[in-house]
Amino acid sequence: MILGISGLYGAGKGEVVDFLEARSFHPLSLSDVIRNELAKQGLEETRERMIEAGNAIRAAEGPGGLAARLVSRFVADRNYVIDSIRHPAEVEVLRAFSDRFKLFWVEADERIRIERMGTRGRSGDPTTLETLREVEGRELGSDDPTAQQLLAVRDLADATLRNDGSLAELHGALTTALAGISFFERPSWDEYFMSIARVVASRSNCVKRKVAAVITQDRRIISTGYNGTPRGLRNCNEGGCPRCNSFAESGTRLDQCLCSHGEENAIVQASYHGVSVRGATIYTTLCPCLLCTKMIINSGIAEMIYNTDFPMGDVSLGLLEEAGVRVRQIDLGDEE
Repeated sequence: MILGISGLYGAGKGEVVDFLEARSFHPLSLSDVIRNELAKQGLEETRERMIEAGNAIRAAEGPGGLAARLVSRFVADRNYVIDSIRHPAEVEVLRAFSDRFKLFWVEADERIRIERMGTRGRSGDPTTLETLREVEGRELGSDDPTAQQLLAVRDLADATLRNDGSLAELHGALTTALAGISFFERPSWDEYFMSIARVVASRSNCVKRKVAAVITQDRRIISTGYNGTPRGLRNCNEGGCPRCNSFAESGTRLDQCLCSHGEENAIVQASYHGVSVRGATIYTTLCPCLLCTKMIINSGIAEMIYNTDFPMGDVSLGLLEEAGVRVRQIDLGDEE
């Protein structure tokens, strides 16, 4: 999940972030993007400079510029909590990045917020209601599209957390909100193994096309292979295959190609290590050629699942069907 946190000055956003961080959410802040910018310019951090620098980034890179810088740091295996969201365009960038993004708005009575800010004693915090209203007035909304628009952010929230009571009450409200939006999603076995096959393909040394295969038995990988020149020969990308390096037209000069195919290498590697592929499933990023099809049939592989069609694949698919090998296609997008 990616959770965004926004709210009024002193409402308790930091407490929400701390609560989520203690529960394995990785904290990031749009304010850190601004702090990095001030550091690059050699400027001391003040609230006014933070606001000015944030507005400058939005003016130069669009209203969602801060969020766009931040999403480049995301990795797929983490839950994130994102603090300091202050413009609706930032919400749009985060939602466009992931359908797992949810926005929480944190709110509290202004008198309670003043008391809390007095207790925390942070430099620059407003100390009176008048000062608080003056500071917030510049952040709630503006005709300037690059300025902070907190009220517009509030209108986009998926949940509102009232924080007028104790910390335990805030945590309870947060737990309830999380339960309402939590979901768990993971790829199917076919998507999982085909995605691995595409990573295996990235190891290919063929200059014309990167193809790979993964062989599985009982939902565990027993062999992998990618296309390239045979063991001990000069790699294709180093000039090892004359056909590939002359970029021959598809289907021509096949007798000059020295590259082994991904399916071929996966089957041969299993044999090399004494692993039986009888009854196994082979996932391949490209519909196999005729030679690899015959190897799949004769090796005893029971099922072939492929991603992308091959121009001359009809004969291969027909042979597999005739031999009783189960065939399915799953579409993860075109191969690069």
